[in-house]
Amino acid sequence: MAFVYILRCADDSLYTGSAKDVDARLEVHNSGRASRYTRSRLPVELVWSREVATWSEALREEHRIKKLSRAEKLRFIGARADIISGTE
Repeated sequence: MAFVYILRCADDSLYTGSAKDVDARLEVHNSGRASRYTRSRLPVELVWSREVATWSEALREEHRIKKLSRAEKLRFIGARADIISGTE
């Protein structure tokens, strides 16, 4: 089991990553120990995540999302507002 996730940083930028435990990873991000990018943009909030079957699939999906433009990522997140709010 693995996850792909998108965070919204304090500067309103978006960060995409993958993790085996999204909640734990979010805590590490907000502690400033997860990535150089998010460390200087705290706090961060989880705006989207999706469970995938394998770690390999998570990395592929992370790579695909990272190639999207900001506008495409915002549309991607907006199209999945039910997932963001947890009402899926």
